[in-house]
Amino acid sequence: MSKKNKTPQEETPETVQQPLEDGAVDVQAAEPVDVEALQAALEAAQKQSEEYLNMAQRVQADFENFRRRNNAARADSFEEGARAFIQTILPVIDNFERALAIETTDEALKEGVQMVYRQLSDALEKRGVTVIDRPGEKFDPSLENAVMQGTAEEGEPGTVCAVLQKGYKMGDFVLRHAMVKVVSD
Repeated sequence: MSKKNKTPQEETPETVQQPLEDGAVDVQAAEPVDVEALQAALEAAQKQSEEYLNMAQRVQADFENFRRRNNAARADSFEEGARAFIQTILPVIDNFERALAIETTDEALKEGVQMVYRQLSDALEKRGVTVIDRPGEKFDPSLENAVMQGTAEEGEPGTVCAVLQKGYKMGDFVLRHAMVKVVSD
């Protein structure tokens, strides 16, 4: 048979020279190479490599989703804690307003109370707290609790004729509904 008609497996083994310790060369016959087996092994290794890459990408995406959810939960918890704390301070603001409504001859005391009230109000405003105080406007049950009924002489039917206790909200979240007197329909 000529060399042209032989398949790679049928070819005669080539010689391989391997150096020895003393500098001599050992000549051995190389084993025939099974190319199909090598290709199959290479394809299997590439497939496994792709599986590992896909798995790593999924794990990375899962971790990013976890991080995003964790950051959102942390932000929500912080806001919830801030709202809870502000709700505990609202009676203090009410008491400052009552104290300021009282007539006194001690102007230094009144000025000091006004300063503390203003500082507290400014701090709440910076935190995004707004007052719900809507006399003369249409009653909104999502912002106000009607605790009394007014007469027709006090205003238009369905409107708030008096605010008995101010309400507060932080963003879209109502911290405390305003207690109001509403003109009956």
